[in-house]
Amino acid sequence: MPLHRRKLLKTSAGLAITAFVGGQPAAASTEGFCQPRDPLKNLMGGNHRFCSAWQEAARNPSTNLGSEVHNNRCFNAPQTLFNEQHPWATVLTCADSRVSPSWIFDTTPGELFVIRSAGNTAFDAAIASIEYSVSILQTPLVMVMGHSGCGAVSTAMGDAALTPSLERLISPIRSQIADSPDLAAAVRSNALGTAATLRGNSALLRQAEATGALKLVVSYFDLQTGAVTLI
Repeated sequence: MPLHRRKLLKTSAGLAITAFVGGQPAAASTEGFCQPRDPLKNLMGGNHRFCSAWQEAARNPSTNLGSEVHNNRCFNAPQTLFNEQHPWATVLTCADSRVSPSWIFDTTPGELFVIRSAGNTAFDAAIASIEYSVSILQTPLVMVMGHSGCGAVSTAMGDAALTPSLERLISPIRSQIADSPDLAAAVRSNALGTAATLRGNSALLRQAEATGALKLVVSYFDLQTGAVTLI
């Protein structure tokens, strides 16, 4: 295992001691950074703005999607991001090129801490990264987001021969989508299964949820409408 990864995992193992005192995250100054009062409401509000722009662009191909979002938004000044970050939400989602959390939630640099893997799987490094975001960066919200047309979940529903690496990726997805009637249902089951894995494999995340320092939610992104719905 590379040295930097061992260091990250070792750090994560001690986060419950170093970053949580009496079940609460250590204090940190967020002055000058975008920090919404209600992270989930803010996240879904951003998606509403994106959704409107996405649908308008679908109706009118000449629409400049970039000009339709990021209006009247809080921006972290570049100089505030030179040496630190204070994201207010963490998103674990798919590596699919069509799924860009910053766009989908109409956010700007420094607002979201994003982890991506095909099929939004909770692999070891993803869990360690989320533990880092919750305990060190103190993000109060974690969202696991699946999406329509997910290729990884579709592959898991089939029986095509895979490389050993792909099989290791797909295997946990298969175990989470048994008996799903269609792809959309399988994507939702997989996202819920990923959230369960996060809770099951991370004492730190369980503790943060129990104390109210963290909210863990699951959602589904529809590529056709641009809408994110909570599951």
